[in-house]
Amino acid sequence: MGFLNSSCSFTRFAIVDPVPPELWADIPQLLKKGAILDIDDLPELQADGWVCFDDYLDTEWVTAPPQKGAYLAFSLRLDIRRIPAGVVRKHLDKAIKQEKIDNERSGKKFISRERKKELKEQVLLKLRSRFLPVPGEFNVLWNTSNNEVWFASTQTKVKELFATKFLNTFNLHLRELTPSSLALQMLGDDKADQINMLEPTQFSAED
Repeated sequence: MGFLNSSCSFTRFAIVDPVPPELWADIPQLLKKGAILDIDDLPELQADGWVCFDDYLDTEWVTAPPQKGAYLAFSLRLDIRRIPAGVVRKHLDKAIKQEKIDNERSGKKFISRERKKELKEQVLLKLRSRFLPVPGEFNVLWNTSNNEVWFASTQTKVKELFATKFLNTFNLHLRELTPSSLALQMLGDDKADQINMLEPTQFSAED
């Protein structure tokens, strides 16, 4: 789900570091440099990178530039090749069974742990060519007036990936704007102890 949908879950970030004035002109090229690499025909299990906000297949920003008035809009695409565990187990069992047959012919009595590991790697490599990666798109909105960034995901691992990718691309650190950090912004750091002592309110009925 993204910002153009009727509903969207998102996380707010603040850019911690000062943004160099010369960075703004470099952003289109930096996005292209950090664009996702298509792994449909490659054996990799996962790939991530930036894509055009208007078209998640566009890694050259031909469809539209990232500049949208006072905002920068682009997306993080995450492609993951998922191979069901049952499929891996089936083909690994077949490989081990065949290995036992081959061992009996050559007089060997057992399969070493290292050989089993090697067989599993061979099975995974073979199966990767049969399963296409599933793409996921997460929109990014960067308010250039206050350097606040909105990211269309609340998944912990995806947020961590985004923050790392943002840092590697723009050399800027992000800080998640949690309720407590927003309260500190409004009330000041001298209220930190009082804010930390607050307990969350439970809105659902207890059983």
